[in-house]
Amino acid sequence: MKVNNLSENNSVLNHYLKEIRSVEIQNDPMRFRRNMERIGEIMAYEISKSMHYVNENVQTPLGFAPTNVIDESIVISTILRAGLPFHQGFLSYFDRAENAFVSAYRKYKDALKFDIFIEYIASPDLTGKTLIITDPMLATGASLEMAYGALLTKGKPVHVHIATVIASKQAVKYIKKHFEGANVTFWTAAIDPELNEHSYIIPGLGDAGDLAYGEKL
Repeated sequence: MKVNNLSENNSVLNHYLKEIRSVEIQNDPMRFRRNMERIGEIMAYEISKSMHYVNENVQTPLGFAPTNVIDESIVISTILRAGLPFHQGFLSYFDRAENAFVSAYRKYKDALKFDIFIEYIASPDLTGKTLIITDPMLATGASLEMAYGALLTKGKPVHVHIATVIASKQAVKYIKKHFEGANVTFWTAAIDPELNEHSYIIPGLGDAGDLAYGEKL
C-alpha cells in the first residue's frame, strides 16, 4: 500500500492544517468546518492526478478543444459525523461522484476500553468503481477497517483511496497490515507520533466531530 503524506511537501495545505490544530482558532466552528473542507479539496486535487484519463473533444463557440477528463466512476464515502466537512471538500471537486455514508462509533466499556459499532450504511453499488473513504482522524484504524468491511457488502471497488487529515503512526501500521494485498492508496495531511491512553492522537487536534458540530452527550 502506497502512503502519501502531503505535509512532507510545503503547500497551502500546511496553513489549514495549522489552523485546525490551533486552540486559539478552534473555537470558531464555521472556520474549523471550512478548513476541513479546504483540506478535502486539496486532497481531492492530489488524488485526481493518480486517476485514469481519456481524451474528449469539447465543442467551443469557435471550434473543438481536446481535453483529458477522468475516466473512473467515483464513490465518495465518509464516516459520520466528523467526516462530513472533509467529505464535502471532495464532493466540491468530484462533483459528479456518487456518495456513501457509514456510522461508526466507539462504545466504551470503561474509561479506557471500547468496542467499535456500525449502525448505519447508505451506499450505491460499488462494483467496478473507485471508492474514496474520507475519515478525518485515523487513531487506531479499527473503525475504518470495520467501515470498509461494511461498504464491501455493497460491491467490490476496483481501487480504494483512504483519505485522512491526521493519522497516528499506529494507524498507518494497522492499515498497512489489514489492507495488505488490496488495491489501496493511502493519503494523509499529517502523521502524528502516538496515541494517549484513551486512543486519541497526540498531538492531534482533539475531537473533530465536536469541533465541527458541538459537543455530544
